[in-house]
Amino acid sequence: MVELKNIRKKLGGVDILNGVDLSVEEGEVVVILGPSGSGKTTLLRTINFLGPADAGTITVDGLTVDSQKHHHKETLALRRKTGMVFQNYNLFRNKTVLQNITEGLITVRKIPHEQAVETAMALLKKMNLENRASAYPAQLSGGQQQRVGICRALALNPKVILFDEPTSALDPELVGEVLGAMRAVAKTGITMIVVTHEISFARDVADRVIYMEGGVIVEQGKPKEVIENPKDERTLRFLRSLLNEPMDYSI
Repeated sequence: MVELKNIRKKLGGVDILNGVDLSVEEGEVVVILGPSGSGKTTLLRTINFLGPADAGTITVDGLTVDSQKHHHKETLALRRKTGMVFQNYNLFRNKTVLQNITEGLITVRKIPHEQAVETAMALLKKMNLENRASAYPAQLSGGQQQRVGICRALALNPKVILFDEPTSALDPELVGEVLGAMRAVAKTGITMIVVTHEISFARDVADRVIYMEGGVIVEQGKPKEVIENPKDERTLRFLRSLLNEPMDYSI
């Protein structure tokens, strides 16, 4: 479904991604953990060419695009197979909730207005936001804005949906509602790649957890294996700091 081969990326002369290989099966929920600067968000953005890699190939749903040798039509086709939920919502401030969701359907997918509205309203209903369709982003809580962002990503019927730290900008009391929405999305069977520090989501929802540091994948496996019994000291150190637990150097 999603396959990354030898993905490399430099920023300011520094290696951010250093030959990353990753395969994600159809319907799999993958959570990527790692400290700031580990390359996890950069990796996520290479998948839909929001931040193209310097080298390597990306395959989504059978379409393979070379990071160095690609055409505009290829990148557009790749983006149409992916949906993305951003850390800071990325909603159009001058458009209503409904317009934020229908914009891509009408302008990109060329779907008739009435059908686009029907699709958007069905998604808003699932997110318990149908009564906020005419509101503007500034009138919504952070949690509501992020759920609108999820609706917008799902509206385009992507093959894979990417989440870039979707709860990091939220007040603590709003995190639960967004995680609940993400859990509901996971139950639909769509492929999900999630960059997050929410260990509860990783433990309870993910099929696989990946730990990144220094632009490489340090280890990966079932949530129970990686979170409760990490094999690499770097993974253990990160998890201990995240959970505010004493370090244990026994591994």
